[in-house]
Amino acid sequence: MPGSGYGHRMLRPVLDIVALRSLIAIADCGGFHRAARSLALSQSAVSQHVRRLEKTLGHPVVEREGRGTRFTHEGRLLVEQARRILAVHDEAVRALLDVDGDTVTIGSTEHAADQFLPRLTAAVQEVRPGCRVRFRIDRSARLVEAVERGSVDVAVYVTEAAATEGTPVGGLPLTWHATPGWVPPAAPAPVPLVAVEDPCAIRRRAIATLAAHGVAASVVGDAGYLAGVLDLARTGQGVALLASVGSPPDGLTPYDGLPPVTPIPMSALARPGADPATVEAAFEAVRTLLR
Repeated sequence: MPGSGYGHRMLRPVLDIVALRSLIAIADCGGFHRAARSLALSQSAVSQHVRRLEKTLGHPVVEREGRGTRFTHEGRLLVEQARRILAVHDEAVRALLDVDGDTVTIGSTEHAADQFLPRLTAAVQEVRPGCRVRFRIDRSARLVEAVERGSVDVAVYVTEAAATEGTPVGGLPLTWHATPGWVPPAAPAPVPLVAVEDPCAIRRRAIATLAAHGVAASVVGDAGYLAGVLDLARTGQGVALLASVGSPPDGLTPYDGLPPVTPIPMSALARPGADPATVEAAFEAVRTLLR
């Protein structure tokens, strides 16, 4: 209607769902190359998706740092919002369109998700050929809640980070990581740590391990998600305790100047009524990776 302002409101910026999926993959996989591989896209396609988001926002969301990349402040905020947007979008598609057919939703903690998810996908599709696999990456406690609600079929998570123990599937190896050539300040200055904000079982494991060896430590930076921790570590501000399954994240390398950390127990959980063959295949895939 003339003068209503409706046409003007329709011109407001819109965030592209496909581009948001690429952004989340970059955050969860630790870089453009791994994100492209996990999405079965070219790296240039993932880069185009990021540029599309940057054009919509009017701000850069990732920036170069040495050989790798890091999220800007706006990028970290966008990652957090993108997770919410995609969760609501995908739930709406499932509820309203019912177009999934044979679909299995797999949940994983952020830690080593780039290793867990491909193996879980292959295991599920081996026992259910043609099955479509969806992913949800979240904190352990929220994954357990999603499984219990039935919105996630199978999830793998850090045991002590959730109230439900699930089925033990092995220990996740943990290694200190920092920028190449990083050296902590001389004692008695505390070792600077970067970590996921509390509550986080791996953060607690890092602090407890150093304390048990008489090493003073201080958290100098934290973030709501693993992507932010990687960004902080890449600036050289501190050392991070990360899963050591697969290759190190872009721009970081294992650091052996601190006491070793024992693997942290992992569990798997399946929703009530889930197909037993699918569940067993998924659980065994995780056990094999962590064995």
